[in-house]
Amino acid sequence: MADASARDPEQLTRYDALVSISKTLAGHKTVAELFQVLAHHLHSVVPFDALALILHDDKTDEMRLVVLEPTDIVPPFLTIPVSDQGPAATVWETQKGVVVTIPDERPVAPALAYIHSLGQKLACLLPLTTARHKLGVLAFGSRSASAYSDDALAFMEQIAAVVAVAVENKRNYDEAQRYQRELREQRDQLQFLLDINNFLVSRLDHPALLKAIFETVQRVVPADHVSVAFCDRESNLLQLGSSFDVSRGFTSSDATLQLDRTIAGATLARGVAMAFRLSGVDASRLDAAALMKGYSLESVCCVPLVTGHGQTGALYVGRATTVAFSEEDVALLGQASAQIAIAAENARAFEELAHANARLADEKHYLERELDQQFPEIIGRSPALRNTLTAVKTVAPTDSSVLILGETGTGKELIARAIHNLGVRSARPFIRMNAAALPVSLLESELFGHEKGAFTGATESRTGRLELAHRGTLFLDEIGDVPLEVQPKLLRVLQEREFERLGSARTQRVDVRIVAATNRDLDRMVEDGSFRSDLYYRLNVFPITVPPLRERAEDIPALALHFVTQCARRLGRPVPSVSPAVMDVLKRWTWPGNIRELQNVIERGVIQSTSSDFVLPLQDVQPRTPASPSGSKQATTLQDAEREAIVRALRESGGVIAGPAGAAARLGLQRTTLQGKMRRLGIRRPSY
Repeated sequence: MADASARDPEQLTRYDALVSISKTLAGHKTVAELFQVLAHHLHSVVPFDALALILHDDKTDEMRLVVLEPTDIVPPFLTIPVSDQGPAATVWETQKGVVVTIPDERPVAPALAYIHSLGQKLACLLPLTTARHKLGVLAFGSRSASAYSDDALAFMEQIAAVVAVAVENKRNYDEAQRYQRELREQRDQLQFLLDINNFLVSRLDHPALLKAIFETVQRVVPADHVSVAFCDRESNLLQLGSSFDVSRGFTSSDATLQLDRTIAGATLARGVAMAFRLSGVDASRLDAAALMKGYSLESVCCVPLVTGHGQTGALYVGRATTVAFSEEDVALLGQASAQIAIAAENARAFEELAHANARLADEKHYLERELDQQFPEIIGRSPALRNTLTAVKTVAPTDSSVLILGETGTGKELIARAIHNLGVRSARPFIRMNAAALPVSLLESELFGHEKGAFTGATESRTGRLELAHRGTLFLDEIGDVPLEVQPKLLRVLQEREFERLGSARTQRVDVRIVAATNRDLDRMVEDGSFRSDLYYRLNVFPITVPPLRERAEDIPALALHFVTQCARRLGRPVPSVSPAVMDVLKRWTWPGNIRELQNVIERGVIQSTSSDFVLPLQDVQPRTPASPSGSKQATTLQDAEREAIVRALRESGGVIAGPAGAAARLGLQRTTLQGKMRRLGIRRPSY
């Protein structure tokens, strides 16, 4: 009875320990947490110096070491093949626990060899089994050769059963957690594809589209940068477009690259999404290396964009960290490529439509301004004018360039409008531009347009006159005043029908008819090098000379009556009558300023007329002493003398201003001083 009494407290203690272990093990959710507390609590009920939990891996059919005490010693093995027939594999197969004495010599079996290396004398291996699964083996090691009695072994089997249930529960919990994660990932992926699809109708401009793609991609794939590029298979070029970056926000680029020198080219050639590392791109000397470094990207996933129109471009998703894109990341982005391609193409079409609408609005605004201005009709029946109008009727139906020549004030713009109105482009805009009315710094911007930020003060993009005149007519007045540096670009428009805005690398094509006009001697300007000969010949396809008013004196009465009526109505006065005597004076005057001078004289007369008769301001039509040649001209003022001296020096130096033989040196002036005087006196090349 004494032995039984002695055993009862021991059994009670073991029972209490078993209950305590069961509760403890049940309080941990994951296998990892279970392993952390298992060794600590088993010490209170089972004598051991080493502990190993070896679980069977159904996929590899191996016994895998999961937990070990002492934990500061790394085992020489991680897995034990079942075919090895060591004690752990045998216990798992037979489901019978064993107690093994460790010999003094190093055992062959890996598990026993490891226990031997720890100085253990005895090993107890127990199966971990539940009603549904054979999980593995629970192994104890002891430095005592008599540590495990039959009672202790029976109790350890109960411990193993409790541990087996706990391990199975925790494995099931871990598996459930894994399934939940996979479901969440699948849900996020489907939501990602749905969001991308919604961009087709909710994001119609590139900045909003890229930002939305960036934010949506970040939900499922860590990213620091997204950008879109478009390809042109015919030219083998890749045009870089818009991008959104964590540090820079939205940016745009018009740069173009050779398609086969980019990662987009490699991706489009394979037709599937691909991941690239900076080191690999740099080693292959692809153009993308410089771009990746510019955005501080270490890896990029490039996704081909394909629509019903074929391959349109590529999407770049970049990371600033060295962590590469996984196969799952690449596959997910590849799945979204069709939706992204359609969204990007729609956004591009929307921007082109918005650009066209803006151009139409500019055209409307321009035409409204033009309508506010009054332009007289072409009036007269003189033979000289009829010859000019016959030439207009001849060339108007064609698309040839026309050069209108004539003195200032002869009505060259009216002739240009007549050419446009009688031509096939009459329903399209007639855009005019006076090259002499704009500073050199603004002329190029006004003609070709500019992008936002192209120069200081360019706060927004602007459509140039060339774009406004698309499919219409561009009238370039005072073409002789176009600077030499702008002339090659204008020549390119005439030859190739293409140009670039200031601040943009994107080439635009334009369908426009050019009608130019000048009162200057372009032949002489070509000879002295101030006007390009190739541009002159391109403009001078069909020259039309507008006769001066002195050569069409018979038209003066009709013009005078027209201006009198027009001016009187504008001033709100009765239309005065013009006497034959006044008309005779008007016909005999030479009109150096041509029709514009006649119009001004008539307006002054209408203003001064207080009765029903037109009063002619005689001071405007008094004969003047003809000017003698400039070489013999007698200077009447200090300003005239100064101007004559400068012109003479310029002629003697052949038009050269600076240098030891230049005009400035001949006059004893600084170059800048001479140039300032020339501007003040209105001295330009044709005058010398």
